[in-house]
Amino acid sequence: MLLALTQTLDKPMLMTISRTLSGIFFSLVFCSCGFAAEDRKDTQVVILGTGTPIPDADRTGPGVAVITNGEAYIFDAGGGMVKAAVQASQGLGIPELYPQDINYLFLTHLHSDHIHDVSELASGRWWGREQRLSIYGPAGIAEYVKNMVAMSAIEADIRAAGTPEQLVTDRLGYVANAREIEDGIVFSNDDIVVEAFTVPHGEIRPAFGYKITTRDKVIVISGDTTYSELLAEKAKGADLLIHEVYSGDRLSQQSEFWQDYHGNSHTSGAQVADIANIAQPGLVILTHIIFFGASADEIVAEVKRTYAGDVVMANDLDEF
Repeated sequence: MLLALTQTLDKPMLMTISRTLSGIFFSLVFCSCGFAAEDRKDTQVVILGTGTPIPDADRTGPGVAVITNGEAYIFDAGGGMVKAAVQASQGLGIPELYPQDINYLFLTHLHSDHIHDVSELASGRWWGREQRLSIYGPAGIAEYVKNMVAMSAIEADIRAAGTPEQLVTDRLGYVANAREIEDGIVFSNDDIVVEAFTVPHGEIRPAFGYKITTRDKVIVISGDTTYSELLAEKAKGADLLIHEVYSGDRLSQQSEFWQDYHGNSHTSGAQVADIANIAQPGLVILTHIIFFGASADEIVAEVKRTYAGDVVMANDLDEF
């Protein structure tokens, strides 16, 4: 009987049912851990940065914040991400994004535009940290953090020498903890499950996307990637698909070198549509945007040319 019912439903309706059942399942799981649903705020997603390596006065480096049950989890720390977090904490009334209170950072890959603010996040007001920053990322992050900590120690020694002890919560608060990850669940607690999966980003290996599951939302972050069937599979039924994009319509105007590079490393609007048609997420959020002279509306239209669902172009500090 169930099989007969599913055969009468169209794909969007099946995706809606899937999301609903998923939400019920995770509500039961989280409530069974002794936390009443009414004690928790709905999960917030804040886009901290939407830019690329190309400097842009209106777009800071990549960063996404997922806030659930009073804790912020950050995905990528591009240049300007920390300032955006301050703006969100003070201007948007999200205290969990005050930088020294951010305890968890997940990196998609180690390209500079995704890690410029790692050091600032770890060492800013380090003496007042209640908990040291934990960083999860691909192979190489441990060596990166080791050298970052050595650099930060110079300033920390100078500051500690002139700072009253009673003002220092943790003398080694600038020392971040690095964990190199592989595909699979890389972090979980009673509030959140973070799963990493490999995405194709040219010659950069590994590069990760993330699937984040909270009590009330499923969020998939593409990281930097070209078209990925695995990503589409992971994003099936997600509430939010946060995906990088470039203007495929304008790519032909670029040199052959850049056409090859971006074609093998990033995702055109039409390819985002292909992924979204498989995944059928609640909302597609475009970020890490390579415009090639196109407007935001034109890139959204490129996606919607073959995808009928909801699509928005993210701006820094957008909330979902």
